Amino acid sequence: MRYGKRVFDLVLAFLLLPLLLPIIAVLWAITCRDGGPGFFGHRRVGRNGKPFLCWKIRSMVIDSEARLKQHLAENPEALVEWRESQKLTNDPRITKLGAVLRATSLDELPQIWNVLKGEMSFVGPRPVVRDEIRRYGELRTAYLSLKPGLTGLWQVSGRNEVSYDERVQMDVEYLTSASFVQDVVILCKTGGAVVNQTGH
Repeated sequence: MRYGKRVFDLVLAFLLLPLLLPIIAVLWAITCRDGGPGFFGHRRVGRNGKPFLCWKIRSMVIDSEARLKQHLAENPEALVEWRESQKLTNDPRITKLGAVLRATSLDELPQIWNVLKGEMSFVGPRPVVRDEIRRYGELRTAYLSLKPGLTGLWQVSGRNEVSYDERVQMDVEYLTSASFVQDVVILCKTGGAVVNQTGH
């Protein structure tokens, strides 16, 4: 299935490029108005543990790391939430435009470049940072044996209402039942998730 999946990714990516490139260009230009970069590349873990830069439209303020450290130091409840899920309900780093981009997942459109390069697939586990791999424990093979995806079971199965352990189980489930039909179903459901703004 691996080669068929790659062919599917390339065909779909080239079909979508004429539609997505103008949208990405506009979002990039708007994001740059605060003097920061329009794109943000974050190092993630790919298949077989190979690191890569996962690209997004920047949705955070320029001094995001400093703001995060200060917020966690001043808010014990936020620190607990961050340690449990690596996410914050009220994230002080997110810009107003960034909140919209995340809710609609439009910030992830530049990842089509990662798909073209073969670092990601349209469907697969969400890319994680190195520190998150340990949370998979003995199940890390389920993540490392697949290319990370722009979308996956997590995004269409509750997303931010799902615990991290449940997210890991979804990666295992996807690995054991991956098929072309399942990928098409997930892609179709992703459209509904974007419309309903389930991002965070």
